[in-house]
Amino acid sequence: MMDKKENIIAMIPARIGSTRLPKKNLALINGEPLISYAIKAAKSSGIFDRILLNADDIIFNEIAERYEVDFYHRPEHLGSSTTKSDDVVYDFIKNHQSDVVAWVNPTSPLQTGQEIYDVVRYFQKENLDSLVTVFDQQVHANFDNCPLNYRTDELFAQTQDLTPVELFVYSVMMWRTKVFSDSYEKKKHAFFVGRVGFYKVSKLSSIIIKRKEDLKLAEFVLKSLADGSADQVEYDSVVKER
Repeated sequence: MMDKKENIIAMIPARIGSTRLPKKNLALINGEPLISYAIKAAKSSGIFDRILLNADDIIFNEIAERYEVDFYHRPEHLGSSTTKSDDVVYDFIKNHQSDVVAWVNPTSPLQTGQEIYDVVRYFQKENLDSLVTVFDQQVHANFDNCPLNYRTDELFAQTQDLTPVELFVYSVMMWRTKVFSDSYEKKKHAFFVGRVGFYKVSKLSSIIIKRKEDLKLAEFVLKSLADGSADQVEYDSVVKER
């Protein structure tokens, strides 16, 4: 599959409204709008034939022009907080011809272009039809008050011995357009269609922006990465005495 040249489009979704954080995609992190980080990472990956902002408000056309990507103003009925992702993807596929569509999510501003490149290449190498990025959490986890990856009738397990729980990150989601469209037209849903895969991303990519506190965390991390302090570990003075 990797030998065949595929037309791959990056679709960066944007809504002007947000229940938890109004105008989230336009909120500034280090002086630039949140959505700009997804645009720049998608561009630096060098893997896409085309990059588009898929937005519900014409205001995002200014952002697209500023960062030199294309713009798609999706139908008004696909801009509400109750809109389903399957509907957004299907509408985009029907209006933009490609072999593969990658949803590059602006809610993961710390994801790098290199990781996006790696995700796409994994999708191709494994000949997948759909993919979602995930993050491994090696902690004791419950679902509906029931243990997922540990037992209560034995000694308390050490975290390093636990089977990791894969949490969805959504930083990149991908589909083969024909497979997605065929399933959607038959079943009215197609997020997990055909050969499904999951790609494990880095800790930084797993920082998802949902609330104001997440914005501040991402900004702090970006500043730490920029000044090099993120790579430094300092110890209490007692360590020097040993």
